[in-house]
Amino acid sequence: MSEAEAPRGGGLLRSSLVVGAMTMLSRVLGLARDVVIAVVLGASANADAFFVAFKIPNFLRRLFAEGAFAQAFVPVLSEYREQRDHAAVRELLNRVVGALGGVLLCLTILAVVAAPMVASIFAPGFRDDPLKFQLTTEMIRITFPYLMLISLTGFAGAVLNSYGRFAVPAFTPVLLNVCLITAAVVAAPYFDEPAMALAWGVLMAGCVQLLFQLPFLQRLHLLPTPQWRWGDEGVQRIVQLMLPAMFGVSVSQINLLLDTVLASFLPTGSISWLYYSDRLVELPLGVFAIAIATVILPKLSRQRAGGDELAFSQTLDWALRGVLLMALPAAAALLILAEPILITLFQYGELQSRDVAMAALSLRAYTLGLIAFMLIKVLAPGFFACQDTKTPVKIGIYAMVANMVFNIALVVPLHYYLQIGHVGLALATAMSAWLNAMLLLRGLLARQVYRPAAGWLRYTLQLCVPVVLMSALLLLCRAQISDWSLWSAWQRAAVLGGVCAAGGVTYLLGLLLMGLRPAQLRGGANPPT
Repeated sequence: MSEAEAPRGGGLLRSSLVVGAMTMLSRVLGLARDVVIAVVLGASANADAFFVAFKIPNFLRRLFAEGAFAQAFVPVLSEYREQRDHAAVRELLNRVVGALGGVLLCLTILAVVAAPMVASIFAPGFRDDPLKFQLTTEMIRITFPYLMLISLTGFAGAVLNSYGRFAVPAFTPVLLNVCLITAAVVAAPYFDEPAMALAWGVLMAGCVQLLFQLPFLQRLHLLPTPQWRWGDEGVQRIVQLMLPAMFGVSVSQINLLLDTVLASFLPTGSISWLYYSDRLVELPLGVFAIAIATVILPKLSRQRAGGDELAFSQTLDWALRGVLLMALPAAAALLILAEPILITLFQYGELQSRDVAMAALSLRAYTLGLIAFMLIKVLAPGFFACQDTKTPVKIGIYAMVANMVFNIALVVPLHYYLQIGHVGLALATAMSAWLNAMLLLRGLLARQVYRPAAGWLRYTLQLCVPVVLMSALLLLCRAQISDWSLWSAWQRAAVLGGVCAAGGVTYLLGLLLMGLRPAQLRGGANPPT
């Protein structure tokens, strides 16, 4: 196999495991990063300010590295690879990176100059606290250039994924976590405001991540030379696909940003509570759903371009089964072990027991939508591989409108009567995610590009019984422990690790007892029924 060729047959499970392993490393370090941030900042006003300044570039990281850009760019790149020569592919990359970089540079300059306006848009509630608002503005000026850097990193990662080099883009986010941990541990003591050190760590991470991927593009002889050719046919096709895709594939992230806006009006700490709980939901979402979505998009694009409708449907069916295999136990475990996980990871230093209790409530609310979040990640590529962005964007509009309605219906009463308005935000996000996922699935079924393989009823039963057994064990283990916070960090980690391991073994044994076999997890063909 040459450097310019990607794996074309089978290998879905193997590639997903590679991406999942790299992503797991990144997410584990991400949790370590959040533990350090919790110790340094807790859930203070300054922590809220940093999370707002960080959420904006982090949102675009998901948008470009895991979302709309890849969904629009990969199908066009796959078509160029199938129908044109290597020189044409290089020309496409040169023009795409030129257009993307030019637009992002202008956006970055505008945002840095207008940082107070950006802060007002994303955290209008902070204007009532001049010091908090000023700190947020200053950190946005530092973190916003990260948008350009991470978007270009996302471009490089999309190219590498298209050529079957999944491990490098999956590993790249590790560097963000390393930079932020270094900033918090090494640099923060030298700053009057520790949150500023973290802001500089975000900017440093953008530079490191982009530079890390360039040598791997060079190995493929695809390191681009930026050219401003906005009218290029390939660039225009990508733009036309990308603009609606930016909305359609990122509805859940847009909802989270809207939650941040509303949370800025809630009591201090609300944004931090939502951040810590969202980070835990992101672990299974990133390790499993995004890993599978990353692997199937190039394959779906090639199958669609080659007219192989049966293989297209089989790939989607495999992805959905794989997501549910991990989503069901992950959701059950997070619902049952919310407080122990949060106490073990975050209740040190500045983070108090009340913060853990509040974060646990929003974690459970987010977890109710975890399965839907994961389904969206693998359903959306079914549309984008067909170069259809209109349908997901329509569905995205419905979901976002529904989210705002749910916010109004839930946040106001929960805030005024129970003082837990942030839980309403998380619950509304979960509810709108289910609406989004079900409408995406209905759309794929209606156009018959996805035809469920036989055996779904049996497969569902094979998953649900082991989840019930695992949940019963986790509830029994939790009932035996009264107060996790009395233990040291190592004791908490050891006990929680043992409980999770016992739950995992119970789930695996349950799967075997229900007749599920590894052969059913192979991609590229209908699983046995």
